[in-house]
Amino acid sequence: MSDPRENPYKNELLRRMSADDLALLQPHFQRRTLELKTALETTNGKIDAVYFMEEGIGSVIARTPGNSDAEVGFIGFEGMTGSALVMGADHSPHECRVQMAGEAIRIDADRFTAALETSPTLRLFLLRYVHYLHIQTGYTALINARSKLEDRLARWLLMCDDRVIGGRFLITHEFLSIMLGVRRPGVTVALQLLEGRGLIRAQRGEILVRDRDGLVALTDGYGPSEAEYVRLVGEIAWR
Repeated sequence: MSDPRENPYKNELLRRMSADDLALLQPHFQRRTLELKTALETTNGKIDAVYFMEEGIGSVIARTPGNSDAEVGFIGFEGMTGSALVMGADHSPHECRVQMAGEAIRIDADRFTAALETSPTLRLFLLRYVHYLHIQTGYTALINARSKLEDRLARWLLMCDDRVIGGRFLITHEFLSIMLGVRRPGVTVALQLLEGRGLIRAQRGEILVRDRDGLVALTDGYGPSEAEYVRLVGEIAWR
């Protein structure tokens, strides 16, 4: 494993992979600014590139044939897009779109795949992250099926808070409705409930976390998938 103190990257996977594996990838890296709503992967589309997020957030969005959609995965500086490549596939079953603007390290899919085939350790290391992402998706399904909307929103805000410095998020009600799979009026009511309890402050297009502990209490046990990341990949500065 490379020494994170000597590593120039903010992405935790790049900071924690072995020096030899990083050396395989590094010559092909391109730093990219990611604008809001940029498509990083398309539903059932061929994966052209992998993005190691450094700032901002990417949402993995599942969509039905009738165009109903909801967020099923959440990627920040702890993760990467292109997990299907790690598992030997070359198409993504879901869309991945930039939910909060930021920066990422990009590498072409063919260069990334070549490195996976060259290194005996790179795929094994990244499979730990893919496993974590599957756990995160499982908890998302559980919470969406069993929890009230305001509880689901509290969990989603905590996931943002773990990945955005300052606890302030620029996000619209329309985008929140997609992320949570509900109509916009439902998002408005849920935000008002959290704000009424003093947990957040919501203004047009912006949310500020005021009481993180209160949000955690509302979710009835936030953090199992995040704890699994720490176990599989390592400790990171979530906040």
